[in-house]
Amino acid sequence: SFTMNMYLFVYDLIQFCGHSWIFTNMIIRFMTFGKDSLADTFHSIGLVMRLCQSLSVLEILHILIGIDKSRLLPRFLQITERIIILFVVINSQEEVQGKYVVCVLFFLWNLLDVVRYTYNMLARMGIYYLPLTWLNFSLCIPLYPLSVLAKGFAICVSLPYFESFGTYSIKLPFPFTFSIYFPYVLKMYLLVLFAGMCFIIQNLFSERMAHLGTGNIKNKRS
Repeated sequence: SFTMNMYLFVYDLIQFCGHSWIFTNMIIRFMTFGKDSLADTFHSIGLVMRLCQSLSVLEILHILIGIDKSRLLPRFLQITERIIILFVVINSQEEVQGKYVVCVLFFLWNLLDVVRYTYNMLARMGIYYLPLTWLNFSLCIPLYPLSVLAKGFAICVSLPYFESFGTYSIKLPFPFTFSIYFPYVLKMYLLVLFAGMCFIIQNLFSERMAHLGTGNIKNKRS
């Protein structure tokens, strides 16, 4: 419906503005302060990044209620990966926030999202530019695996701090003998992360073929 389409357009516009601000801020800070800006990335743009990623949870709801025709599982995995890395791994450990890997992650995420939300906004209005369509469905194929590697590296960097501070580790009192050692949970999640990467990459190739196949390109041109 027109109302739902307008709602999705406004949602995409808000996300585009947020990610564009982050991306532009990162570039300007790097051009101004050089490598010194990398260690301060989280403290400079972390709040807006957390807001944008929190808002992205709505995309799962959009799929569930049927106003977004994207596949649920791939989108769910991509969103939960970011939520876990940003809020659980990075936000909870101040020592990790100053690592260069945080800047790399934020750069990859925002580069992909600026392109994706620009494409989505124009698509809501029935406008398709072939170079933008190609970029949207092609750029994610090399950049998503790089972001997964950066996520894995962020987890590995955070493990010593989770071990020393005991963050999120739980030991139940007597008579229970059950305990959760959070570094083990993160190590197991690494396996899930890379297993999910294979599934998502396969889905990205399928989406690229569906939107950039010869027949679809001709239809969009016409």
